[in-house]
Amino acid sequence: MESGMLLPDIEGEDGAEFWAAAARGELLVQACGHCGAWRFPPRPMCPECRSLEIRWERASGNATVWSYVVAHPPLLPAYAELAPYNVIVVALDEDPKIRMVGNLLARPDGPINEIDPASIHIGEAVHVVFQTVDDVTLPRWMRT
Repeated sequence: MESGMLLPDIEGEDGAEFWAAAARGELLVQACGHCGAWRFPPRPMCPECRSLEIRWERASGNATVWSYVVAHPPLLPAYAELAPYNVIVVALDEDPKIRMVGNLLARPDGPINEIDPASIHIGEAVHVVFQTVDDVTLPRWMRT
């Protein structure tokens, strides 16, 4: 049964490799093949040097909470039952300019509303875990 959640296009030209890696349990970040700068979200041109050369590098999956919000109703129907739930932005340890959005979980297979939002702190250490929703494997985060 499908969740009805809004999910990313996992077959898009720029991000397909990211989503394929997530399905394998790996966190990849797009890097410039010319200057080496990391970029996220994936895109065809390096914002640093304008090169079109691309390579993918594996990230450790370690990060810190950079920001967060707590979603409350009114929400889209697929999310209403889960509210309130957290949405966090993390900064990767390898390059804090690389930020990813996800949810903070208590356990790898846990729901996105299991963490008490009052317990979330900016700057706390987290690591990536992967959860599959419908046919998409999403990076989510747990405390280290």
